[in-house]
Amino acid sequence: MFNNDGILAKFMSVRILFLPDDVTIDAEVGEPLLDVAERAGVSIPTGCLMGSCHACEVEIDGGATVCSCITAVPPGREKLTINLDFDPTW
Repeated sequence: MFNNDGILAKFMSVRILFLPDDVTIDAEVGEPLLDVAERAGVSIPTGCLMGSCHACEVEIDGGATVCSCITAVPPGREKLTINLDFDPTW
C-alpha cells in the first residue's frame, strides 16, 4: 500500500480500548474511528456524520474530545483509549 506521495507506507496497528464497554480491538492508522467501533461491536451515536452536531463526540486518552465521525486512528501511537461516557461541557 502506498501513501499519497507514492511512497510505500508501513502499516501500523494501534490497540484501541473503548470505555466504558472495556472492549479492546486492533486498528490501522488512518482507519475511521466509527468503523473501528463498529468492528468492535461498540455503538457510538451519530447525527449529521459531518462533525457539526457533536452527537458522536468521544474523549481520547482522558483529554481532548473529537467527533468520531470525522476522526481517524492517529499515527505514532501504540495504544489509544476512547471514552464514550464522559461529561461534555455544552
